[in-house]
Amino acid sequence: MTRRIDQSNEHKDAPSSGRSLLELVTPLARQINSLDMDRIADVCVAKIPAIVGSTFASLYVLDEPNHILHLVRCNHPFPINKIVSLNQTPPSPMVVAVKSKELILTGDIDTYNRPIIKKSQRAFAGNYTTTNCAIVPLICHDGVVGVLNLADKAQPASFGREDISLIELLGQLIGASIGNIKLFEKMQRQAMLDGLTGLMNHRTFYEALERELWRSRRYGGTISMIMADIDNLKAINDTHGHRAGDKVIREISRRIRECIRQIDLAARYGGDEFGVILPNTSLEEAILVSQRIVDAVACSCVCWQSVRIPLSISIGVGQYGADANPEDITSRSDRALYRAKQSGKNTVWVFGSAEKQ
Repeated sequence: MTRRIDQSNEHKDAPSSGRSLLELVTPLARQINSLDMDRIADVCVAKIPAIVGSTFASLYVLDEPNHILHLVRCNHPFPINKIVSLNQTPPSPMVVAVKSKELILTGDIDTYNRPIIKKSQRAFAGNYTTTNCAIVPLICHDGVVGVLNLADKAQPASFGREDISLIELLGQLIGASIGNIKLFEKMQRQAMLDGLTGLMNHRTFYEALERELWRSRRYGGTISMIMADIDNLKAINDTHGHRAGDKVIREISRRIRECIRQIDLAARYGGDEFGVILPNTSLEEAILVSQRIVDAVACSCVCWQSVRIPLSISIGVGQYGADANPEDITSRSDRALYRAKQSGKNTVWVFGSAEKQ
């Protein structure tokens, strides 16, 4: 990490405690080496400021897909930004640090000129007693994962050499731990989702169904269930290959997501089969959703090597009370799905009904 230091700071010495850098870092490193964000945040806003003598501290974590910094924890008695966009113009000091991947450390932010950061770029500048600050981009594998801010160092009134060494070292440790948390969360999400479609996988589907049944038993209500099967997927695979079949699966999963609400839970139940849990949904409403899915898929096609592949889907749907169990629900909806397939496909059958919808 490249240091940016105000020249007036370079004569300053060690932290006021007089303890060696190793003695200071070792216990904090043990606490930072964690998958618990609360534990890491506590070190950032309580332990580190106490050691380097800064009054205020805040920890932000980067939401990279949305280009936003989210506030995790701070010790400020006054409001500060909970969300900071990386696209803001002009950029705030934090955004400058993130984009440059360089530590901003100065005894006077008002005279800082690498780059110049105007007071107008600091929304809460009037709340601070001093103009010293350290803005630390937290980096893991050459990518920024967050920012640690330290401000209002009182005695002495600027960061010394050992302060700087400590801040840089702890910044690297914090960045590595936040990177590990992000990686762990990503692996957890991947374990819950189908890799091809991004929908829930079979195991997660059953877990979600059990949760919804528990809610129904506790608070009342019913659950509707859709079981859907892609028509003629084997023929598509045999004619065009499995990569074309995968494209068909992805397109149909996209259409299903477009036709359901955010509270509905969709899964890739099997190779060419999908399940959708519709909490607190009447059978009539579930039938309408099912028909909407059938129509949306029928209006779609997949282009593969200049060939247009028509799509269709068959659906079985049913409504179930809180006394049902997951196996009963899926097997009954499967039977309705079987009737839909047997009746000529591209249609909806309701469990227990004599006629197709």
